[in-house]
Amino acid sequence: MSYDLAVVGAGICGLAHALAAARRGKRVVVIDRDAQANGASVRNFGFITVTGQQAGDGWRRALRSRDVWAEIAPQAGIEIVQRGLLVAARRPEALNVLEAFAATEMGAGCRLLARSEISHYDGLRPLAGALYSPHEIRVESREAIPRLATWLADRHQVTFMRETAVRAVATPRLETSRGIVEAEAVVVCPGDDFVTLAPESLKGLTRCKLHMMRLRPQSFDARLPTVMSDLGLVRYLGYAELPEAAALKQRLMVEQGAQLEHGVHLIVARSADASLVVGDSHHYGATPDPFAPTFIDDLILEEYAAVFDGPVPAVEARWTGTYASAPDRLMQRQRVSDGLYVVLITSGTGASTSFAIAEETIAELYGAG
Repeated sequence: MSYDLAVVGAGICGLAHALAAARRGKRVVVIDRDAQANGASVRNFGFITVTGQQAGDGWRRALRSRDVWAEIAPQAGIEIVQRGLLVAARRPEALNVLEAFAATEMGAGCRLLARSEISHYDGLRPLAGALYSPHEIRVESREAIPRLATWLADRHQVTFMRETAVRAVATPRLETSRGIVEAEAVVVCPGDDFVTLAPESLKGLTRCKLHMMRLRPQSFDARLPTVMSDLGLVRYLGYAELPEAAALKQRLMVEQGAQLEHGVHLIVARSADASLVVGDSHHYGATPDPFAPTFIDDLILEEYAAVFDGPVPAVEARWTGTYASAPDRLMQRQRVSDGLYVVLITSGTGASTSFAIAEETIAELYGAG
């Protein structure tokens, strides 16, 4: 069977490229070594984050990707389980960062909340202030990614070849563990596999390991959106690159140096069953170890306890994930040869930016649509 486009990798980046090409009427095959999505695309919050993305391309891509998610989710039977973001400021320095952010272009539509307004949300401790953003949406990744793949097959006639390894690519031929596949163009979305295909184009990358948990269901105010806190303001570049973030980071180094050392910041997202998805941490290495020391989770839950009132809920599940990382770029797209591209997200923002990145790739391959 011959195709217009072969996509190697069925994570969110690969599925986004399949969608962008299929919308142009291209015959698409997606080839993946696993039986179902099992990597970073299902081991995350499912939080399509706009506010806090790096100014410029990162923020623009997040806005576009959010719009695509909002469009296709109801068509694919994907539930949007939360809308919006509340960035809780525990310290005056954090509130200064939020005030500075609100004054930028990226703060449009966001609203600074006073103490009295924050108290309307049950479950939060007293805070210095907060920023509310209406721009975010959240899906349940472990459900959304399989449903997206099913919808692509049913609605757009995308072919999926599961449990199939791609050993070599020389367009228009792909050598796979199930034989030769022919395609006029190929997009390789390798996730954090830097050695199997086109390794010469994947130099200077490393892997990031994260810790995440699911906490027992809580009776929080259903209006409470996904919550972040001070630690996120020195990690997310849309905040961290503001001059006001320097004073906050200096204070955090004194008061929460262990969290900074282990890349801990707080995201708390409420699921449809009222359980809480909570994380995360960041450790880097060519091959991160598979172990998950409990003190890392304790550091995350310590920040949870500083933001949310009452006892810390019991942990129902724990997991780790890994994704591609680079210190100097949010994503990488490289034309390896005629009709062959390698595309990966190097900033942990796959859910938030992949749809826009894919549209750009397909535009390069086939011209502006």
